[in-house]
Amino acid sequence: MSISKPSLFPTKQTKIIATIGPATSSSEMLEQLLLAGMNVVRINASHGDHDSHREAIKNIRKLDEELGSNTSILVDLQGPKLRVGEITGGEMILEPDSELKIRVGKEEGVHGVVYTNYQSFAEDVNPGEPVLLDDGKLQLEVVSTDSKTEVVCKVIYGGVLKPRKGLNLPKTKISLPCITEKDEADLAFALDHEADWIGLSFVRNPQDIEFLRNIIKSKKKHAKIVAKIEKPEAVEQLDSIIEATDAIMIARGDLGVEVPMEDVPLLQREIIKKCRLASKPVIVATQMMESMIESSTPTRAEVNDVATAVLDGTDAVMLSAETSVGKYPIHAVQAMCSIIKKMEANNDRAFNERPPYNPDDDRFITDSICYNACRLARRTKAAAIVTMTYSGYTALHVSSQRPKAHIFMFTSNKQVLSQMSLVWGVEAIYYSKMVSTDHTIADIKYILFKDGKVKDKDFVVHMASMPINDAGMTNMLKLSRV
Repeated sequence: MSISKPSLFPTKQTKIIATIGPATSSSEMLEQLLLAGMNVVRINASHGDHDSHREAIKNIRKLDEELGSNTSILVDLQGPKLRVGEITGGEMILEPDSELKIRVGKEEGVHGVVYTNYQSFAEDVNPGEPVLLDDGKLQLEVVSTDSKTEVVCKVIYGGVLKPRKGLNLPKTKISLPCITEKDEADLAFALDHEADWIGLSFVRNPQDIEFLRNIIKSKKKHAKIVAKIEKPEAVEQLDSIIEATDAIMIARGDLGVEVPMEDVPLLQREIIKKCRLASKPVIVATQMMESMIESSTPTRAEVNDVATAVLDGTDAVMLSAETSVGKYPIHAVQAMCSIIKKMEANNDRAFNERPPYNPDDDRFITDSICYNACRLARRTKAAAIVTMTYSGYTALHVSSQRPKAHIFMFTSNKQVLSQMSLVWGVEAIYYSKMVSTDHTIADIKYILFKDGKVKDKDFVVHMASMPINDAGMTNMLKLSRV
């Protein structure tokens, strides 16, 4: 018999994504992360190998069985990440106004020459374009290119260049495909292991998303797509990318290098707002608690950063190196959880009211039910909104309006259970007894009461389809009292 969730897991609406690495892939550490408040396991395909990822997935699935949790698995593809190669001696000093030659190849860099495995580098760049190294810490400008194998750059802001550091080209149109050979192998691994979400890095346009979706469909898998916004081209096509994808990640590391840093906070707020309007989950990621890689407490600036994301209405906040290789992974999740709970308890943000306007829209009836469920919950101060759904559509739609009531999604579709762990405020519960609408509503109310999720005299708003056995479009709204 599984222990009821309220006694085990922190109840919060904003979800926490933790990147798993050497510090956290063991079953013991994963269990502690879950109990601290983690909802989504992120596997970063840029690091580690398939054997270590397989072990982490096996461990989390086993824990879900034991604890009655539904942890979501997000596999993040590396994408066309550009890097310099190895460097003789482990580092190279770049002096301002000196020259650095960047050549295409796999040799070790030495004496003012470094190499990149980006085959089209010399072909794609033009004189005058910026070249940024190591997350923009080092800035260069293209002086000349032979359009084949060598680019001569002038160092504008120098420093120490270490091996395998990232190379960003904010003003260059890159000709690399959105899914590289490495990504193809990592994607096949992720789909074989039934990942819930696939992170697509360096998205440039909606066609990149459709390309990935066609691969997932051809394999008949349930994985949904997280489009990572980290390129200026993606910002330019933001609306069509949000429409094409299933979720968005605001990847502030590369984004902050590729666009002016002062634009990132405004972009973060704008992307969250647009995602909520489109009922698409949104993740705020990168450097949220960077200092906790080495420290047991976050800086006050980091606390403010997490708080701002929560107050802006993000679905999830993400930890990267803090939990994959950091010294205090459990502390990082606990700290994040404490900030979230404090913000949510004191958040007087207005209800995100969104009535559907077009009666000819295919989803008009369902969308109207979702909208009115949220309004009714607000008017009656209902404790819970219950949705019966197979695809998760109504849960997403209700969540995007950010009601005060808890959202309980009852579904017979096991694949959606863990997927919804990424979505704000949604708790998914497996349920397959479809006798009649009245019986199901009474049964669900009893389950919620028994598990301590609602109390005596609480109002509950129910959404379902009638007749319930058809499992068709949601067309019914009922208010009842426990």
